[in-house]
Amino acid sequence: MPTPPRPPRSRWTSFVADPSDPRPRILFEEANPAHRARVELGANTILVHLSDEDGKGWTVLAVDRGSRRWAVAQARTQLEAAERAFDSLYGGDADRGP
Repeated sequence: MPTPPRPPRSRWTSFVADPSDPRPRILFEEANPAHRARVELGANTILVHLSDEDGKGWTVLAVDRGSRRWAVAQARTQLEAAERAFDSLYGGDADRGP
């Protein structure tokens, strides 16, 4: 697959948390609330969840905390993408969980 062309420079925005949520766990793009991000930290693994721009699919980055090895997966649901990334990082028989 060819590398996509470099997009033109643009102003960066940030993901923000809902200030009315007592324990915000999900961030969203200010101008596009369907575009969300979440980070989970466990004893051995960090999972970074990023939704599609329209919120209808997910990309998950799984990082092993000790070695910094990583794997990325995509799926329609957040859980399925996380499971695929985790399995890719540790193999299908690993104990699930961040």
